[in-house]
Amino acid sequence: MTALKASVEYELLNPPARDDSAKMPEVVSEQTPDGGFRRQRNWFTARFGQEDGQWPVEAGRYRLLGSVGCGWARRQLIVTRLLGLQEALPFVLLYGRDSQGWRISDSDGDVVQRFGTDRLNDFYRATDPTFAGRGTSPTVIDTVTGKVVTNNYHLLPIDLETAWKPLHKADAPDLYQADLRQEIDLLNQQLFDDVNNGTYKAIFAQSHNAALAAKRIFEARLADYNFRLASRRYLFGDRLTDSDVRLFQTLASFERNYRPGFVELFGQDDSIQISDYPNLWAYARDLFQNGLVDDREKYFLGLVPGPSGEYINKGVIRGETSYLPTPEESLAAWLEPDGREGLTGSPLYTGPGGGGSYELWSFGA
Repeated sequence: MTALKASVEYELLNPPARDDSAKMPEVVSEQTPDGGFRRQRNWFTARFGQEDGQWPVEAGRYRLLGSVGCGWARRQLIVTRLLGLQEALPFVLLYGRDSQGWRISDSDGDVVQRFGTDRLNDFYRATDPTFAGRGTSPTVIDTVTGKVVTNNYHLLPIDLETAWKPLHKADAPDLYQADLRQEIDLLNQQLFDDVNNGTYKAIFAQSHNAALAAKRIFEARLADYNFRLASRRYLFGDRLTDSDVRLFQTLASFERNYRPGFVELFGQDDSIQISDYPNLWAYARDLFQNGLVDDREKYFLGLVPGPSGEYINKGVIRGETSYLPTPEESLAAWLEPDGREGLTGSPLYTGPGGGGSYELWSFGA
């Protein structure tokens, strides 16, 4: 389990002043004409592999930069931990995003000392002088050239599961099994649009109707997965896959990070909780208790204190949190027995790709 250093906790509890949230790009420029949130595209999309234009897989050469409070980055951390890639791809913390972008921790890893800057956007501009937008969590940089390799959080896990396979630990799970890849790809697309990004579509929308539409789609997806998981331990039966990691990232964050924003927009009575979906909630606890969260991530989820005894509460996107359970109560709920050990179930389901349309899909190829 990864422990949080006191020096890192100090940075987290004392970040630079954040700009007015009303001026954040998410609510200013990343909007559709009808007031819906449309997330910016990823600027750097190179892949790892042995083909022309791809980056070679080399243990220790790259650094994974990210905020543990960011679901896109936590997804990579879960995958690297399950596959045993923590030393091959060291992680460096991002914190304190303001108008100048993410700040790189000077107490976590060697990036600031090696390159003389603690600003993520400096690496973006050094790699591409035409860069415009916001540097994002996660980002992989190359320590040989100081350039950004990728900030494509969609495909980075797939590369870690395939191109990086020679560096996997001996008992690593196969999260991207060949016979399920096209169906995983389609489910992942749905998960991103409607669940992972669905929370942000609701919270960052500048139109109440756009926010309400995103909320309803989000809730419909959770209801569908709740039914799917009634007879399956994981989304594809008895096999843990990349899709489970992607769904878990949002389930783990929802209560203390996203739900306050829903409550502010829609009220407590009209804002769901994950526990409203019993199979989904038991599934989330199963994953929580079996390797999909570590001590550092529990801290960023607001469930455990840091070395000082203080809790972090900076993952909340918007809204007040006085009505939330205490961290101790929330952690105790996550640790309740889930009773799912005996479930197996079929990978066949009525979700995206059914009827053979998955055969036309090549997202992760």
